[in-house]
Amino acid sequence: MQVTVVGAGVIGLTTALTLEEHGHDVRVVAAAIEASTTSAVAGAVWFPYRAGPPERVVAWAARTRAWLEDEARDPEAGIDHLVGYEITNEPPDAPAPWWAANITVERVVAPVASAPLSGGAGRPLAWKFDAPRAEPARFLPHLARRLRHPIERRVVTDLAAERGDVVVDCTGLAARELARDPLIVPLLGQVVITDVGGVDRSTTVTDDRDPEALFYCIPRRDELVLGGCSRPHPPGEPAHLDDALTARILDHAVRLGLPIGAVRTVRVGLRPFRPTVRLERDPRDPRIVHNYGHGGAGFTLCRGCAEDVVALL
Repeated sequence: MQVTVVGAGVIGLTTALTLEEHGHDVRVVAAAIEASTTSAVAGAVWFPYRAGPPERVVAWAARTRAWLEDEARDPEAGIDHLVGYEITNEPPDAPAPWWAANITVERVVAPVASAPLSGGAGRPLAWKFDAPRAEPARFLPHLARRLRHPIERRVVTDLAAERGDVVVDCTGLAARELARDPLIVPLLGQVVITDVGGVDRSTTVTDDRDPEALFYCIPRRDELVLGGCSRPHPPGEPAHLDDALTARILDHAVRLGLPIGAVRTVRVGLRPFRPTVRLERDPRDPRIVHNYGHGGAGFTLCRGCAEDVVALL
């Protein structure tokens, strides 16, 4: 079958590669590639964040996790493993969170200095779990190199006008206009890239106690990714750096006792949020299959969703 995949973020590339593995002839068309995509700004640690519906997300995440673990065998893929800690306000005997349906988690004391948001002196509790981590600057080109045809870089304005037996819409935020879907909205995310300093490279820490002051620290091979936020953003408006947010992120790291290094740069991007991921044939044009709205979980859901696209075909 001749298939056109529109979009070259982690969702589009994984979908294209999975379709090729199942015998389809695939070409990818995209306005942005690699470092220019939203995926390039992602923290890219396996974690089902800001995506739904929960019952489908946990299944997609489990299949993607298994695939990422297999991909990690190739040193060129840029994937390895971290120990993750998600700090929450739940009590010590709280049941496992919904996103942990297919993995093992423990309720432990977080490896941080204190509990700055509560004002207490004791260290906070966290969910501990194992997490695959992708380095976007290596993983996205790794996927692109495995495709049979080079990516065609251009803006797509009409999905129905693209050639092929099937057109797969993996356009993220652009689907708001291309698919005429007002349910997809941008959520602004901002990260601070620093030197590793004295932070343990084998662990990632997320502080989820205050939704308005989200924080995470994700180590990569020679840098740290510190975030973040998830703020509604006006559709169609460009994202701008917020110096006050940068200061808040850095202060949060200090209060948690994380010995981060010097700041290298600050990046901002827009997550393609939708209350539920849209993965279906278009009811107006069954030649079009939609696969977008993964929020902050593109790297976590990419392979499971791609396999469902294959099943639809």
